[in-house]
Amino acid sequence: MWGGRFAEGPSAIMREINASIPFDKALWRQDIAASKAHVAMLGETGIVTKDDAATISNGLDQIAAEYQADGVPEDWDLEDIHMTVEARLTELVGPVAGRLHTARSRNDQVATDFKLWVRAEMDRMDSALHLFQQALLARADEHAASIMPGFTHLQTAQPVTLGHHLMAYYEMIRRDRSRFADARVRLNESPLGSAALAGTGFPIDRNMTAQALGFDRPTANSLDAVSDRDFALDFLMAASQCALHLSRLAEEFVIWASQPFGFVRLPDSLSTGSSIMPQKKNPDAAELVRGHAGRVIGCATSLMITMKGLPLAYSKDMQDDKPPVFEAAGLLELSIAAMTGMIADSDFNPERMRDAAEQGFATATDLADWLVTQGDIPFREAHHITGAAVKLAESEGVALDQLQLSALKDIDARIDERVFDALSVGSSVRARSSYGGTAPAEVRARVAEAKALLAKPKPAEDK
Repeated sequence: MWGGRFAEGPSAIMREINASIPFDKALWRQDIAASKAHVAMLGETGIVTKDDAATISNGLDQIAAEYQADGVPEDWDLEDIHMTVEARLTELVGPVAGRLHTARSRNDQVATDFKLWVRAEMDRMDSALHLFQQALLARADEHAASIMPGFTHLQTAQPVTLGHHLMAYYEMIRRDRSRFADARVRLNESPLGSAALAGTGFPIDRNMTAQALGFDRPTANSLDAVSDRDFALDFLMAASQCALHLSRLAEEFVIWASQPFGFVRLPDSLSTGSSIMPQKKNPDAAELVRGHAGRVIGCATSLMITMKGLPLAYSKDMQDDKPPVFEAAGLLELSIAAMTGMIADSDFNPERMRDAAEQGFATATDLADWLVTQGDIPFREAHHITGAAVKLAESEGVALDQLQLSALKDIDARIDERVFDALSVGSSVRARSSYGGTAPAEVRARVAEAKALLAKPKPAEDK
């Protein structure tokens, strides 16, 4: 395709390093869609005849049917998916196929194809995360009153409910979906018609092709359009953040499923055994989700480093933009599916969780709060009194609500029998009724709000 400039063909090394068809064949649907939009515009504007445009479009439809049935052939001499499609089109319709490339370059062609692929992937991610949120809400509703220890520094801090804990991840995923949605808005401008870097002298209609491909508008600067990979970086940044959230949840499942915790029994379908220890049930899916986060972040770093020093407009380095995006997308989709299944199908153990919450003096803050509200004691003094009570309970090997009233009054005479109403884990979670708190009624209210929000249809412009 560029041999007229060169006396000799490429070396075997150049042929191998230059070919991108092994990975960019994934763009075949987008390449054919963009080519059909382009040739329809060429025919409509009279740049090519209507008959030639129809012949080319029919040939592209035949290629799409072939690729759908048999996959994309890999001929490294053709370099990429764009020339692979064009070569097959020439075989099917003859020299008229050469008119397809009028008023475009592979530079705007690949930018358009890649944007279309990333946009579709964002939509798939959004759908997958929507299902994940539904799974979280179902289990949060089920366990709105199931008490468990809340941790800071992985030390028992205060009692919370499992429903409240799961709703924390719902909020993380809500933000993840918003990041993908924001990135999609920025992405949705069409590079097609920018040509190599300077635009074209042909009287093309870029608004027509943008509309045909579902873009909001054409890009406003041809140099930027062919050199921009912000949309891919936006995708990878959103994917990285989402992978981090999934990794945190996966880590908690690994911990919770361990015998010392015993908070949850993972589904067999997402666990494996040991080749030597028959009693083992390993949380391998969760561990792999945890590991995938590092790879997704690595993909983002890879593309940032590729782009960081490139002058305008296109450089061949940018051929390496697609593998990290493809890899990250595959890893994240798999991770979302794994964690959705884990949330939906795991068996939680509320009794074990409550027992754990009753250890570690989780209601110490409730004692301090009671001293403030009932004893009119400044919080710092109440904190000191509570610390003395915890020290006493620890020395006697009992929970705070198992201390004798006389022992508590020896610490501070202002304590009376009403304090025991505040020292149970049930009382503790019910008391946390501020908006967004862990009180069961509050958790159920937030679940109901979230379910109503998820049930709303998306605006037409966001579909």
